[in-house]
Order: sequence, then C-alpha cells, then structure tokens
Amino acid sequence: MRDTLRSPRQKQLRATLRELRKGRHLTQTQVAKRLNKPQSYVAKYERGERRLSVIEFIDVLRAIGADPCAVMQQLIDSIDHSSH
Repeated sequence: MRDTLRSPRQKQLRATLRELRKGRHLTQTQVAKRLNKPQSYVAKYERGERRLSVIEFIDVLRAIGADPCAVMQQLIDSIDHSSH
C-alpha cells in the first residue's frame, strides 16, 4: 500500500520532523547545512512536496540530533494508536 504525500501517516511524519527540529531550536537552514543540502530540501519534505527515503530519514534525524530508532518507534506507536 502506497501512502500519498497527503495521507494522515505522511502528515504525522512531517509534523514529527518539524516538531523535533523546532524543539531543538534549529532553523530549516541550519538543518539543511548539516545535510549539505539547500534550505528548500528541508522546506519541501516538511510541506509534503517531497518524500524521504529511509536513508534520508536517518540522515535528517541525525542532523536534527534525534535518535532515528526512537523516532521510528514513536511513529509506529502513533500509527498503531490512530488505527484503533
């Protein structure tokens, strides 16, 4: 099953990444610099204009300073909770 960029699960992923970034007081530009990407890269995945691969997801979380495994578990728990 393929999620569209506007599905509830994709929206949850975007919100989680945005909240983590803001919670660490990082701008999109700061995260982008850590990733060696333009600021628009961060803006596009946060707005749902681009999908992240698993590898990119890990890179983004590391750039933010978050544990990819912990965030993945948080997302799984959120998805499981919303499906019940």
